[in-house]
Amino acid sequence: MHRQFPGACILCGARASAFPLCTACHADLPWLTAPACPSCALPASEGNRCGHCLKMPPAFSSTRALFAYQFPMDALIHALKYRHRLHIASFLGRELAAEMTHETRPDLIIPMPLHPERLKTRGFNQALEIARQVSARTGVPLQISGIERIKDSPPQVGMSRKDRVKNLKGAFRTTLALEGKRIAIIDDVMTTGTSCHELSLALLKQGAQDIQVWVVARTLPD
Repeated sequence: MHRQFPGACILCGARASAFPLCTACHADLPWLTAPACPSCALPASEGNRCGHCLKMPPAFSSTRALFAYQFPMDALIHALKYRHRLHIASFLGRELAAEMTHETRPDLIIPMPLHPERLKTRGFNQALEIARQVSARTGVPLQISGIERIKDSPPQVGMSRKDRVKNLKGAFRTTLALEGKRIAIIDDVMTTGTSCHELSLALLKQGAQDIQVWVVARTLPD
């Protein structure tokens, strides 16, 4: 990532007319434009539901993802999470909000919670910082309290889907009364969707009617 100067693109150093990116770098981001499964946002013929979601439907009803999780989006998200470049959260939230104006308006936005120990180590929840921007720009209320991640699961990098499910089972708890509410879960990256599935199960138990997932980036099959 390019050394940043005031008003300069963080990727190439040119004038950042679409701060924090220049117009060219913004256009070259790995936007997801191909037909995708409406449930999990993976590529799917003619936008039909993919085979896995037909066989094992997730607890959430739909997923919208803006970008593929590949360069430079992976570098931007890494800089946000591990180098505390919080202005990137503002940019990502702005982009996500602009896209989600086309979706059915939910009643609440819920950012993916971090376990307290992970939050203490990182110092902030990147999903919450992105969600703040989306809430402010869409007018959908942001719900922070009443949802907990109670299981400090080990890192899931390299885990199979089956192991991820086992790793995250029962990871979330909520005391919210959600009867009839339509929820949008916001996160930075979706890999297999296991975290969103488990959080959705907890929300559905509290009466949520419908759960959408809005993510900045989606990992794609090799």
